[in-house]
Amino acid sequence: MTSQRTRTRMIERLREKGIRNAAVLAAMNAVPRHLFVEEALASRAYEDNALPLGMGQTISQPYIVARMIELLLDGRPSLGKTLEVGAGCGYQAAVLGQLTDEVYAVERIAPLLEKAKTNMRLLQQFNVRLKHADGQMGLPEAAPFDSMIVAAAGSRVPPALLQQLAPGGRLVLPVGTTEQYLSLIECTPQGFVEKRLDAVRFVPLLAGTQ
Repeated sequence: MTSQRTRTRMIERLREKGIRNAAVLAAMNAVPRHLFVEEALASRAYEDNALPLGMGQTISQPYIVARMIELLLDGRPSLGKTLEVGAGCGYQAAVLGQLTDEVYAVERIAPLLEKAKTNMRLLQQFNVRLKHADGQMGLPEAAPFDSMIVAAAGSRVPPALLQQLAPGGRLVLPVGTTEQYLSLIECTPQGFVEKRLDAVRFVPLLAGTQ
C-alpha cells in the first residue's frame, strides 16, 4: 500500500524543482496518484515520471502537472471555470478539481474516459464533468473558460481553444512535433499574448474520437 511518506516525498521533489504555489502543492498532495495508475505500477505512482496508461497514452509526470497548473494560477485567486483537453485517466482533472469548483474535461478515447469516470466516482469528486469529444474543438457549449490546460501537443494552437478563452483567461499547452515547448497564452484587451517556456515531451494531439 502506498504510504503518505511517499506522497510527501513527491511534494518535496516538486518544491526542489521550483514549484512554489502553496495551493498547487496542497492540491497535488490531496490527490492519491496511485489510484490512477495500473495496479502493477502503483509502487511507482509518486515518482516524478510519466507512466503508461495503455492505448498509447500516459499519465503526465507530477512536475509537469504542477508546473502547468501553477502557470494558470499564478497571480490569480482562482482558476475559475476550467477546461482540460486530454483527460486520460482523470488524474490532472482531479488536481484541478481541488482548485476550482467547475472543471470540464474532454477525452477522445472512450475506454480512458470510462476509467476517468470510475476514478472520479471513487474519489467522490463531483465537480469534474467529463465528456467524450475531440479536444481540438474544445467544449463550445460550456465556453468561455477562464483557464484551459492541454495534455497533448499539436503542431499549432487549436483556433477553437482561443475562441473559447474568456477575457483575462489563460491557456497553457505543449506545442510542437519533434521539438515541443510549453506555451502560455493570455487573452488581454490588446489580443492574445504568448510566452514560450520549458521544453517538454507529450503525446500528439490527435483529431476525432475513438
